[in-house]
Amino acid sequence: MPATSVWTRRHLLALADFTPLEYDAVLTTAVSFQAVLAGRTKKVPALQGQVVANLFFEASTRTRSSFELAAKRLSADSLNFAPGSSSLTKGETILDTAKTYWAMGANILVIRHQQAGVPGAIAAEMDRLSSGVRVLNAGDGQHEHPTQGLLDLFTLCTSIDPQNPRLELLAGKKIVIVGDILHSRVARSNLWSLTAAGADLHLVGPPTLLPPQFAQLAPVHLHWDLGPALEGADFVMTLRLQKERMSDNLLPSLREYHQRYGITRDRLQVCGPTVKVLHPGPVNRGVELSSDLMDDPRLSLIPQQVTSGVAVRMALLYFLGGEQPV
Repeated sequence: MPATSVWTRRHLLALADFTPLEYDAVLTTAVSFQAVLAGRTKKVPALQGQVVANLFFEASTRTRSSFELAAKRLSADSLNFAPGSSSLTKGETILDTAKTYWAMGANILVIRHQQAGVPGAIAAEMDRLSSGVRVLNAGDGQHEHPTQGLLDLFTLCTSIDPQNPRLELLAGKKIVIVGDILHSRVARSNLWSLTAAGADLHLVGPPTLLPPQFAQLAPVHLHWDLGPALEGADFVMTLRLQKERMSDNLLPSLREYHQRYGITRDRLQVCGPTVKVLHPGPVNRGVELSSDLMDDPRLSLIPQQVTSGVAVRMALLYFLGGEQPV
C-alpha cells in the first residue's frame, strides 16, 4: 500500500487519534528521506514552489532548525517568524499573523506556541476561510508535540531495524519515561504513539508531577520510585526538568532530583542488556542524565533523535504538501 494512500489529514495537530497505518506510513516515508539525506545531493523537488512558514511564538532551537532544514531539503521556500520583531508587539492578533502569511502565499504553517490549542485554532480559521493552508503543530503548551513523538518513535524503531522500521517492533518492549510527566507535551505524544505500538509503557516521576489520572488515559504503569520501574527496561527516555516548577514547590532541589530520578550508568545495571537512553533535549547535564552516559554512543540515542527529526519532518511536510511518494 503506498504511504500516501492512508494519509487523509489536512492538518497534523496531535497523535491522540493516529492509526497504526498512519504511524507506519510516516516511518516508511521517513526511511526514504533518510536515504536522501545520506546521499550526495541531499535534496528532492517534492515541495518545489511551495512555501513553508515557521511561526514559532515560543523559543526553540532544535525543532525550528529541523523544520527549516526539512523544508529546504524538500526544495520548498521557507519563511521564519520572530515574535519579538513582529507586528504582535503592535497589537496584531495571532490569527491575523497567520492570515498575513497565507496572504503572502504560505502553503503550510508550522506553529509552536506556549498555549495549548493555538495550532488548532489557526487550523480552524484556515479551514473556515477555505484557504487550503495546512497547519502542523510543532508543540502547543501542555497539549502535544506530535513531531517529537513521531521522531522518537522513528528513533526507537530504527534502533531495532534500521531498514524497515514499523510499529510492531515495539510490541512488548519495556519503555520507561522519567521526569515531569504532568507538564510535558512530549510525554503526552509519546504516550499515544507507544501504547499504539503495544509497548509496555512505564511513567516515573515525583508524586507532584505524576498524578494518578494518567493511568486513565492509556494502559500505562505509574511509578514514584525509579528503581522498580527500570528493571528489565529496553529503553529509558528522560524529560527536561522544567526548573520553573521548583518555584511552585512541585520539585525538590536539583541535587535531590538527580539523586532520586537522575539516570546514571549504575542505575542502568538493572535494565535489559541492550538498553538505550533517549532525551528530547535540551538536556540539563548532571540532572536528568549524567554527562558520561549522554555522551556514550553505545547507550545514548540522543544524536540519532536529532538526526531522525529532519527525516521525519520531511515526511510530514511532504504528506501535508499532497505530493506523491518518493
